Amino acid sequence: MQKFAACVTALSAALIAAAACTIAFVHQAPETGTPYQAVALMNGQMFFGKLEDSSSAYVTLRDVFYIQGRQNPDTKAVTSVLIKRGGEAHAPDRMLINRQQVLLIEPVKTDSHIAKLIAEQNAAQ
Repeated sequence: MQKFAACVTALSAALIAAAACTIAFVHQAPETGTPYQAVALMNGQMFFGKLEDSSSAYVTLRDVFYIQGRQNPDTKAVTSVLIKRGGEAHAPDRMLINRQQVLLIEPVKTDSHIAKLIAEQNAAQ
């Protein structure tokens, strides 16, 4: 009888551990309720875009923007400029980001400064 109880206990512990691992490793797509999301990476980079397929090992970000500092050579003043990805030599149409490198994902509110700059750039195309 003690062997049976020990087997049931071990089996129960194994099932609980399997359930905990499943819950820990199954990622649901975050619902932000906004068209664009800010994705901060572990290396300090921040990208803005439309988050897709965030439940896999790689997060997909489309229509990607980032902020770049530009210095005026005359005044040495630095201004921040929103840049749309895609103009690089390899012409990327999306980013596939290793989920382990994502620090946080936040919504970009539709009335925020970033959302307005994105809308301006998309309207100019």
